[in-house]
Amino acid sequence: MKTNISALILVLVTFFAISFITNILGPLFPSLVKDFEISLAVAGFLPFSFFAAYGVMSIPAGMLVDKYGEKPVMLSAFIMSAFGSFLFALAPSFIMAMASLFFIGTGMAMLQVAINPLLRVAGGKEHFAFYSVMAQLLFGGAATLSPMVYSAVVQGMAREEVSGVLTFFKENVPANMTWLSMYWIFALISLLMLVLIYFIKLPKVTLQADEKVGAWQIYKDLFKNKTVILFFIGIAAYVGTEQGVANVISLFLSQYHGLDPVTVGANTVSNFWMMLTLGCFLGLALVKILDSRIVLKLFAMGAMLALTAALFGSGEVAVMAFPLVGFFLSVMWSVIFSLALNSLKVHHGSFAGILCTGIVGGGLASPLIGLIADLSGDLRIGMVVVYLTLGYIFSIGFWAKPLVANKTVSLFKREESC
Repeated sequence: MKTNISALILVLVTFFAISFITNILGPLFPSLVKDFEISLAVAGFLPFSFFAAYGVMSIPAGMLVDKYGEKPVMLSAFIMSAFGSFLFALAPSFIMAMASLFFIGTGMAMLQVAINPLLRVAGGKEHFAFYSVMAQLLFGGAATLSPMVYSAVVQGMAREEVSGVLTFFKENVPANMTWLSMYWIFALISLLMLVLIYFIKLPKVTLQADEKVGAWQIYKDLFKNKTVILFFIGIAAYVGTEQGVANVISLFLSQYHGLDPVTVGANTVSNFWMMLTLGCFLGLALVKILDSRIVLKLFAMGAMLALTAALFGSGEVAVMAFPLVGFFLSVMWSVIFSLALNSLKVHHGSFAGILCTGIVGGGLASPLIGLIADLSGDLRIGMVVVYLTLGYIFSIGFWAKPLVANKTVSLFKREESC
């Protein structure tokens, strides 16, 4: 199949845009808590607003793609994202923040559903694995870059004399909420993506039988399956772990070690996403020589140890250990997702929609962490939630019974040719 270069580039840029917009909440968390004068439990509802949109929209988005195609859904998604970004940038308040994040989350959920099949067609089926890895690298690169941009913008606006885009921010952003500049940037990115999508011709996507989204009855039947429920919780546990750690890093370093959230905090969050991306390379190698369930257990234990070092070590240790948690989280999404799909014989498209709905778990962890932290007066105690989610992920390595195990190579003997 011939590669559609323009469509392929558009899809890869879309992955970058999704991640750049999605993964900024962690660095912003200390500022949100301080400027809106809210408790940690209440602040936790901000990521909940974002990820609740995934829970609401993932399955309907698949149906919209089936009915209208990828391009209209992608255009609608970035309209939602632009609207949400402008909403918060023009009227900053806690309520507007929740509404804004819900609109942006809805757009991101629609994009996630639309672009994966499009990537397979635009890049060619035979290159799908390669471009999927490239997309994940871009996703991780954007998550790494986003906190760095935030730090640079806020520090730039602190100077007396500014120029270029910083002048616009200084004139349109409250002086005590310089972090709000990021939402003007998100709005601009969304508008630019709208223009790109509008002018680029996309290939027709013909879904394979196991990729198609089923009717509501299929979802009802799947939710009666114990395996489906267990893996749904597994995806929720992973996203809850990822977001629970990422959203706490900057706040924790500020509260317990007095480290500047705009510089050290944002940089540590950036390193967390960078290590999460780089860890994928080791994960790819390990699943070629070990059963993926063993890899999952090893990385879950590694994440628990790194988290413990981050929470109870010195400031210097915490700055190194938090990114190490990201490194150990790196393989979990792909391993859990593949184990899940390989545990059912049919309805993989509908099952994938259910699993993506489990992304709502990313929003449930933060309010729980905040509530326990507020009640106990100790953010470390609140992080027990992450130990529980990691414990569940660790357990998947024991009870998962895939119909097809990942193929491994032997390091000590040559495999016979089939």
